[in-house]
Amino acid sequence: MIAELAQRMRRHDASPRTLELLRATVEKLCCQYSRRDAADLRRDAHGWLALVVELLRRPTGLRAHHELLVAGGWLALLAGCVEYDLGLRAAAEGSRTTAAQLGVEAEHHEIIGWSHELTAWFALTQGRLRDAVAAAQIGQAIAQSSSVHAQLIAQEAKAKARLGSTGLGELLQTGRDKLERLPYPDRPDNHFKVDPAKWDYLSMDIHRIAGDNDLARTYAQTVIRDNLASDGTDLSPMRTSECRLTLAFVAAREGDLEQAVGTALDALRGARRSRPHLSMITHELAQELHTSFPGERLVHDFEESLRAI
Repeated sequence: MIAELAQRMRRHDASPRTLELLRATVEKLCCQYSRRDAADLRRDAHGWLALVVELLRRPTGLRAHHELLVAGGWLALLAGCVEYDLGLRAAAEGSRTTAAQLGVEAEHHEIIGWSHELTAWFALTQGRLRDAVAAAQIGQAIAQSSSVHAQLIAQEAKAKARLGSTGLGELLQTGRDKLERLPYPDRPDNHFKVDPAKWDYLSMDIHRIAGDNDLARTYAQTVIRDNLASDGTDLSPMRTSECRLTLAFVAAREGDLEQAVGTALDALRGARRSRPHLSMITHELAQELHTSFPGERLVHDFEESLRAI
């Protein structure tokens, strides 16, 4: 399928068969986000995006042109995500901007909404919390009835939790209600689809920040269990890494420093991770450990391990 699609696109073929193969390839790539090597995934996303852009420069019918814009939008979003995971901020912002432009041209509100979600995510992990809230709210006004609306609500809640806002339970319930009114996605492993199970993962962060330790632990344990295949394979290593960091927070708050540090270091051993996202959470954990265990050598050793990682 991949070879046929590449051959067709290099011949500047925008036939229905080509577009069908392109849709399937783009979805496959989006479903690989959570577990595939980020650099490899970035290379493939940009490779297909270049072929899409070349086709967009050629005469095609209106429907084919629209389909190409949409495919390019998803590929640019995917590239932006993995670039940010790799710490390539400028490249990630460039890909995000490209996705937004393609989404606007296609009048595709979901792609535009995700471009604002990336803006909110970038701002959140860089500590620009008010910018994150603003981007999330702008995206919600555009996203309309798609699951990214719920993801944008989660980003707003994450930023507001760190700003010390109250009333976040109502905001979380709004997001959950929106998801429950939407059809369950055919491919919940697609990074750009939000299902109720992912909502538990998103909610976990807010409960952790708010100090709701029992709820945070419950969500973390549930997400880890739900992402474990029957053969022991971790289906979403990035998600479960954050869940283990949440369990490290809870252990620290319950007075178990050794358990907290051991669990945190175990969470950081995976090869597939988002550097800025994990940096934000581990920095928050280090602050928690300093507060709960001032002067402890193990806390210092943990910070040294973070620098090495």
